[in-house]
Amino acid sequence: MTALAVVAVLCVLGLLGAAALTSRLARRAEAALPPAGRFIEIPGARLHVVEAGELRDGRPPILMLHGLAGQLHHFRYSLVDALAQDTRVVAVDRPGSGYSTRERDRATTLDDQADAIAALMDHLGFDRALLVGHSLGGALSLAVALRHPTRVTGLALLAPLTTMPSDPPEVFRSLQVPHFLRSLIARTVAIPAFVSRREALMRLVFGPEHAPGDYARRGGGLLSLRPQQFLSAAEDYAAVPRSLLTLENRYGELAREPAAPLPIAVLYGREDRVLDYRPQGEGFVARLPHVRLELVTGGHMLPVTQPARCAEFIRRAAGFE
Repeated sequence: MTALAVVAVLCVLGLLGAAALTSRLARRAEAALPPAGRFIEIPGARLHVVEAGELRDGRPPILMLHGLAGQLHHFRYSLVDALAQDTRVVAVDRPGSGYSTRERDRATTLDDQADAIAALMDHLGFDRALLVGHSLGGALSLAVALRHPTRVTGLALLAPLTTMPSDPPEVFRSLQVPHFLRSLIARTVAIPAFVSRREALMRLVFGPEHAPGDYARRGGGLLSLRPQQFLSAAEDYAAVPRSLLTLENRYGELAREPAAPLPIAVLYGREDRVLDYRPQGEGFVARLPHVRLELVTGGHMLPVTQPARCAEFIRRAAGFE
């Protein structure tokens, strides 16, 4: 056997071992953290949602949209129950994320996902809702407001992505995978690589704050061990630049509503290590001066690390206080 053949055999054996480890980790994650809500079929996707609370006093329902590589447990950690005291609250796994699925090449761009959220609102019987978006979920909330303006009462955005960063956030660089390799990498080396770098990645995502000790289960962290989560995140990441550029070119429409500008509030951590509040928050307000920006000491994962502060912010944005 030639040296090249030996190397090829070792590579194949390594990939098979990584695939076996990935499969085992995914099964354990799913057993420990099964779906927490119900599933709703919409065109192109099957969405996993968690619901709490009841509509009251004419208050709008709240629909919560998580970020890139995340899932609805970021809100279920505390915010869903806290806000359910005020109105009906629905948190959704975006198409392809968490336990939501999507058809191949469907519901990937921000526009596609905005249409999926509008279809979900139809199914839930929501004429209008307050959208709460975290990170990429903030960009998605803006897309819904622009594509379906009559369906949105306002936006409460937590560390939102509003403009394309000049450099990719370090924590997401592993998602820069060619299309033809995504499935192979997701099912072999991506999850073992994540496990080996978990502590460093958590410092980037949460820093300077710390991930709570119960984040793996209560915050849904275990679901990052599923290859589908990596695959969908890589697909979403690849779709962001073009989608976001189109979105940015329409921001002015948010200040030209028929009666008044759409109410928008933004909450950002000054020490965010994923997205910089200056271009993402202050830069956004410079385009839309009617937007209210609040800055706090903290990092990117405010829905998990500062849920009480986020709940107060959302209630204020909704006009509940």
